[in-house]
Amino acid sequence: MSEPHKVDDLIAQLPSAEGKALPPVHSWNPPFCGDIDMRIARDGTWFYQGTPINRPAMVRLFSTILRKDEQGYVLVTPVEKVGIQVEDVPFVAVDCDVQGQGEGQVLRFITQVGDTVEADSHHPLRVTIDPVTGEPSPYVLVRDQLEALIHRNVFYRLVERIVPQLYEGAMWQGLWSNGTFFPIDRQA
Repeated sequence: MSEPHKVDDLIAQLPSAEGKALPPVHSWNPPFCGDIDMRIARDGTWFYQGTPINRPAMVRLFSTILRKDEQGYVLVTPVEKVGIQVEDVPFVAVDCDVQGQGEGQVLRFITQVGDTVEADSHHPLRVTIDPVTGEPSPYVLVRDQLEALIHRNVFYRLVERIVPQLYEGAMWQGLWSNGTFFPIDRQA
């Protein structure tokens, strides 16, 4: 079967997701049918055979059947599973709604595919630092093992809300959301 048919077959297997909860991809265990030429760039752009997928509804549909397995990222339906490439993480948090302050603050992120998630103990924030450039890369867990890179502009807005906090016996700079403190940088 040629690759374009694989994508068409994937789409045909999915019921309309409009107004419904995400499909239970974690409970589906179909056979692995190989890799397809689909890639998610670090900026959240989805590509098929080297061409950007410019239909937001199509990207949203694919994002609802995305799962991260031990072998990597896969698109899953009840009858088949195909591998795709993800440069960093599959989603980008393009906006953040902040309610409250201090320990009562709530950070609600919105991804490029329309998912919303509140940072909390089940959806933690984490920051990695590039060892060469020293630049931070902040992430939030969206669902299961799927994270969103927090867009630079969104993170810069959050930096204004960073506070010092004693955390695990040391002083840290970090963010509060839903009563959970997320350490970002340890103070000297």
